[in-house]
Amino acid sequence: MKIPKDYFSTEETIKGSRFLSELFPISSQAEVREKIKAQKQKYADATHVCHAFICGKNAEIMGMSDDGEPGGTAGRPMLDVLKGSGATNLLVTITRWFGGTLLGTGGLVHAYGDGVKNVLATAEFEELIEKSTFSLSCDYQQYQVVKKIFEGFTLYKTAEDFGEVISIKGEIAATDFEGFKQRIFDSSNGKVNVTG
Repeated sequence: MKIPKDYFSTEETIKGSRFLSELFPISSQAEVREKIKAQKQKYADATHVCHAFICGKNAEIMGMSDDGEPGGTAGRPMLDVLKGSGATNLLVTITRWFGGTLLGTGGLVHAYGDGVKNVLATAEFEELIEKSTFSLSCDYQQYQVVKKIFEGFTLYKTAEDFGEVISIKGEIAATDFEGFKQRIFDSSNGKVNVTG
């Protein structure tokens, strides 16, 4: 399974109607609801804000909405494309501003399905890795030792705070957590403890 690295968007105009496709990384259904609400407020002038999403470690949670388009012409084709992408933890919204020309059901199915294909084509993905959060505190002397150990691991979202002591937080692959914790403990002679 792969997950999106970031937010991505594409836009196209079909027979005067503007379609804005936006892809958001998400991790829960609650996050989807918040994002949809925000999108509808942001694009209050739009005719429709349709969406489809997939999330969960095994892509087991999914949903969609036609948001007023004829049944099965927006959410379903969007979700079908997402299901075939091999990705999870993503939401795609397609915002439509009606341009005066009806596209018909076939035209809508193509417009919404292609909107998802286009935004997926521009998006960057990474493998879904179960991650553990970690934090540690060390003094300035131990910091060099700790930094050297960091080089041997793939860390994500690290943040360092330099005060009287240095506090470091981040994420690491769950499978590497115990080894990482032990290496830092051993290398610092038991002075630096990594907590999860």
